[in-house]
Amino acid sequence: MSDERTDITAEPARTGSAQVGTAPTESARTGSAQADTARTESHDPDFPEKFLTFMRQGWQDTTLPVGPRPEVPNHAKRRAALSAAFSGETLVIPTGPEKVRANDTDYPFRPGSDFVYLTGDHDPDSVLVMRPNGSGHDALLYMRPRSSRENDEFFRSRDGELWVGRRHTLAEKATELGIETRPLSELADALADCAPRRTRVLRGLDPSVDGAVRPYEARQTDAEEAARLGRDRELAAVISEHKLVKDEWEIAQLQEAIDATVRGFEDVARILPADRPVAERLLEGVFGLRARHDGNDVGYSSIVGAGEHATILHWIRNTGQTRPGELLLMDMGVEGRHLYTADVTRVVPVSGTFSPLQRQVYDIVYASQQAGMDFIRPGVTFKDVHRTCMRVLAEGLADLGLLPVSVEEAMDEQSMIYRRWTLHGFGHMLGLDVHDCANARKEQYRDGALGEGYVLTVEPGLYFQPEDELVPAELRGIGIRIEDDVLVTADGAVNLSAGLPRRADEVEAWLDAQRAAGPRLPG
Repeated sequence: MSDERTDITAEPARTGSAQVGTAPTESARTGSAQADTARTESHDPDFPEKFLTFMRQGWQDTTLPVGPRPEVPNHAKRRAALSAAFSGETLVIPTGPEKVRANDTDYPFRPGSDFVYLTGDHDPDSVLVMRPNGSGHDALLYMRPRSSRENDEFFRSRDGELWVGRRHTLAEKATELGIETRPLSELADALADCAPRRTRVLRGLDPSVDGAVRPYEARQTDAEEAARLGRDRELAAVISEHKLVKDEWEIAQLQEAIDATVRGFEDVARILPADRPVAERLLEGVFGLRARHDGNDVGYSSIVGAGEHATILHWIRNTGQTRPGELLLMDMGVEGRHLYTADVTRVVPVSGTFSPLQRQVYDIVYASQQAGMDFIRPGVTFKDVHRTCMRVLAEGLADLGLLPVSVEEAMDEQSMIYRRWTLHGFGHMLGLDVHDCANARKEQYRDGALGEGYVLTVEPGLYFQPEDELVPAELRGIGIRIEDDVLVTADGAVNLSAGLPRRADEVEAWLDAQRAAGPRLPG
């Protein structure tokens, strides 16, 4: 997925508090840091006491058969690294609440990536608080525990067991995640006890947490780095920088998501007709079925761009149709069950064969991507990978007769006119977020060098807009991007998404083979 983010030290995007289907008075839940008040429907009737008494009795108690997750040591190591970076300071990392979609419904909840990175927990409203203990930190997970049978929450609340299913008890969650747990109802008092000057909060995820701890911005007398970033922004930056290097378990999760993505592309190819139009949304839906079956969901809104829609970088409306003779660009990725996501783009000729001009443009993009992959190794800079890919694209544009100046002049930082047709950079980091590590400081990411264990996309592209009068008519409406997910190793780059072919002739053969195999259901 193309990435034109420039301010990678920006605050995380804010989410609204979840006040879903609640009465307008005391039953509304106004944020996870406040009292753990049950949400009820505003149109709930006043049930007679006989019914309430009847509902409160005759229920069998159950326990969840939980054990420690195999990845618990990985999360513990990450918390230890964060503890070492902020010795003696309290750290507050929320996951965020659910968000309202349409009056009394919620969007599917997706936990905060940094919170997941440190805990592995997927439930809404939870907050990780790391308290200094003299030699490190005690990690406390404040969570919404299982609804009690001793009150009406389990059947009347929108957070109750009969509404959303069985939640973990405090003990069950502690066993599963290896973290001491506390009820969410105690969080407000815990945050009220935090000293602003010695507390850092991952802000922008939970409004009630943001409001509970007054932000402290460093003064000129403090360290220069803290003065530039602010204390809370420095916490976000350090977590992002720790996420740059993937451990073996994370790489396995990424590979699992990528393998599912390969199957999803195959599913789409198998129902893509060569001789008649088909809706972009049908193709999006087929891939989405694979994502929900083999993983958690799609990692981002799928881009399915037929014909000239391929020239729109983030085309997610997907309201068009394929046409024989045109190209189809698909930028899609499965988010795995542990929330690591793939990010892969392929362009296929709908009729089954590239035209000579389509192939010429495709080969330029392929050469650019291959040059970038060949260049990647530990120690090379992110910017130099970018320049390597862009030079090949600029040379290709010159071969097409489009550059009004020399390649050297076009590549000059005071010119960069080649970007009229390339639009974006070569790639971005990949992990729990499709644009991972986005809060890392520039000198550690965009202006820094690649390290062993980094995972990033390589995705150059050429885009000739349908209304661009500076290109020949036969090029207008052609958009080509090839994107793969690459692991940086001591020996260079390993293409984790090599299960999908990239060369033009291989793409044609692959498409033909998938069509011959016919449709299939996941399973």
